[in-house]
This record gives sequence, C-alpha cells and structure tokens, in this order.
Amino acid sequence: MLELTRRHTTTFQQSLRDAGIELALLSDADSIAYLAGFWGYLGIEFGRPTLLLVPQQGAPTVITPLMESEMVANMTWVEDVRPWQDSGSASWQNVLATALDEAGVTPAVESATLPAVLNAFLQERYGGLPLSDVAAVLSAQRMIKSGDEIAIMRQAGQIGIAMVEAGRAALGEGVPEYEVALAIVAGGTRKAAEFLTDQGWDAFVSPTAHNLQVLQSGTDTCMVHRRSTVRTLRRGDPVYMCFCNMISFKQYKLGFDREFFIGEANDERVRVYETAVAAQRAALSAVRPGVAAEEPALAANEVYRSAGFSPGYRTGRAIGVSFLEAPELKQGDRTLLQAGMTFAVDGGITVDGEFGARVGDSIVVAEGGYECLTPYPKDLCIV
Repeated sequence: MLELTRRHTTTFQQSLRDAGIELALLSDADSIAYLAGFWGYLGIEFGRPTLLLVPQQGAPTVITPLMESEMVANMTWVEDVRPWQDSGSASWQNVLATALDEAGVTPAVESATLPAVLNAFLQERYGGLPLSDVAAVLSAQRMIKSGDEIAIMRQAGQIGIAMVEAGRAALGEGVPEYEVALAIVAGGTRKAAEFLTDQGWDAFVSPTAHNLQVLQSGTDTCMVHRRSTVRTLRRGDPVYMCFCNMISFKQYKLGFDREFFIGEANDERVRVYETAVAAQRAALSAVRPGVAAEEPALAANEVYRSAGFSPGYRTGRAIGVSFLEAPELKQGDRTLLQAGMTFAVDGGITVDGEFGARVGDSIVVAEGGYECLTPYPKDLCIV
C-alpha cells in the first residue's frame, strides 16, 4: 500500500511540474491518505490540522499533531514528519511557517476544502492574495484507478456483500431496526478482518465497520438517509439498507444499496421497486469508455418517465478514497468515461408518504462495458 501511495505522489509531482505549480499544500484527509498512505484521528473538527507539503521536486513534508505523530510516522513512507503542539513556539502555525520559509515559494491549495483556520493563516501570511488551486490537478489523477486500487475496491465489495448478507439474515417480524444494523456492522467487520494481518502497514487498518447505518423500514423508506431506530419490523414492510458511508476499506469507499420486504409486498410497491431496478439497469447498460458521463443518467431518466415518475436522484458518482469524486453521472456532465473510472450507480424512486425504492452498486468502467464490484442479487426479495 505504501508503494502505491508513493507512486501516486511521483505522478502528482510530475503533474505539478506540468502545471507550473512549485508547491502544493494539502489539508484534505482523503488527499493526504491518497498520497502519503496515512490518516489521523484528530481531524480539523477538533481544531487540529494535519498537512502535507508536496514540492514539484524533492521530498514531501508531513505536519501533524504531536500526539498523532508516532502513529503517523509508522504509517507513512514520508520521512520528514514534523509534530506540532497546541501552544508555544511549536504551534502548527509556527511549524508550517518554518516549512514554507524553507520552501521559499507560495503554495497552491485545495480551495474548496481548505479549513477556515488554515485559510485565515494563509491570507494573513500572503496579504490576502488569491492562492492557486491544485484541486483539479489531483482530481484528474484520481479519476483513473490503477490495478492495485481496483483490487482493494474488489475486497471492499466483498465486505459490502458480507454486510448485506448479515443484515438480510437478521430481518424478521418484530426485530428492531438497530438489531439489523448491529448485525451489518458485525458481518462487515468480520469480512474485513479476513483481508488483514497484524503486521506492517496492515496493522494500522481497523476492520471495524463504522458510521451510523442508513436503514429505514415501512413508510419511513421515503426518508432516504434516516438512520436505524428502535422501530420494529412489521409484515409488509420494505426495509432499505444503504452502506455508502460504511464501506471504507484501506480508505477506499464504495456505494452499495439493497432493499428487502418482510413477509409480503403489495403490487404497487413491487412496480415501484422494479422500476428503480430497471432504471439502474438502463444506466449500467450505457456505461462504457468514450460515453459522456451524463448518458447513463439520461438512460435512467427515460425509464422513470416512461413509468410515470419524475427523475429525482443523481444516477451516480465517482468513488475512490473519497465518497464523492469526479465525474458524476448526471445530466450536464460531459466528461468522457474511461476504463479504470469507478462509480456508485443508483436507481431510486420516492412515493411521498408511502414508499421509497432504491438499489445501488459500485462498478469499474472496463473495455466494452463495466465490472460490478458489488455483485449481489437485486431481484425482489421477500424474507
């Protein structure tokens, strides 16, 4: 994994040279993980920035909180790891200022994700002058996944399948939603553990599935992102499970959704659900290299309209070390698809106050079409 991220940095440095950018200052946790192979647990929400300085030539520098520094130094291939403290001369502002003085150039930043405290520091240091934005350079690189990255995402797909299988096995009349969510966490965690060892870089990867489970039942399936509650499942209930914010393996994220019915499903709900599946199928059928990113969305939208529904969802989003990358499968995005791009592709319909039907998978664009990273049945399933 560290060799993979080292290669990412080498490619990024060439891109910096091509773009005429002498130094990149990165503060986004996903960007840092992609290039330096580590992540911290004291994010900017605690007022503690972790930073990565990447020059177009030479060695990068990591700036990280002192209490994270030993872990970070053991996780990354970057040798220059500089810790900072919460007060005194070793504050992050002073440590960063020293590193910037040594570089002797004005850095480019990821403008859209720049934390307010870091932006204020840079504005004061550089007299309010606008800084170059390096986000597009890195985003373009991250669009195409290497074989090593796709291999990790295949494992993440197996973890997602273990989650949905565990969730399905827990379904039944009278079962509280949270019990299903607990089963999902356990199933995903145990599968992830199968891919890990307690040696080397692997030892820093937790198999534990986390984040609140997106799960609703009954008419609450209209509330697309409601989390699991103490509500108990009843006969006839649809149960929607979304794993999009839970599947993160070695920092690579997937999108994955499935829906089940308890005991029975009425005819109208069956029709709505099967239309959502058909819309996703139409979108997937349009995926292949050379096609504009909006084309799968347009194909799905036609299915919705033909069945009497108004399109209401983005059809897909690029995925990788971030939950949302570029491009997106939505009307207006004319980016041409290329082999190695990875997407979450969804079908979804909400009938207000009655029912929400959704299905989603992760794919990698391949020559002639796509490979599904989450191959799990999506036919109507009554349990």
